[in-house]
Amino acid sequence: MATLLSDRGEITTTGVRLNPADAEAVTGWTLKPEGMCRDEICVPLPAAMTTDGVDVLAFWRLLGNPVVSEGETHMLGTAAAARQSALDGLRAPDFALPDLDGAVHRLSDLRGRKVFLTTWASW
Repeated sequence: MATLLSDRGEITTTGVRLNPADAEAVTGWTLKPEGMCRDEICVPLPAAMTTDGVDVLAFWRLLGNPVVSEGETHMLGTAAAARQSALDGLRAPDFALPDLDGAVHRLSDLRGRKVFLTTWASW
């Protein structure tokens, strides 16, 4: 038995070659005669990738996405470009905190620079 995990959910099957419906459920891509398609985009696949079901791991790697495997559990990750694109529009709210000498620093004073924020709680 193999377990495939993605941001769309989890599926347990007998292997990594899935029927078209299961492949769509875990990847969001639909198998069509022209290849795997999502909206107007279609990715042609070699015949070996669709013999006896869709080789989901090979397809996911073909897209340039990461696959992490541990035994029979496989995680279909999001590509770095997609993760970066999602983070580009995020902004932390402005706040001000004093340093150990009492000087107040504002996050907005650091806009345009990379900032690492970390928090800690005792609970």
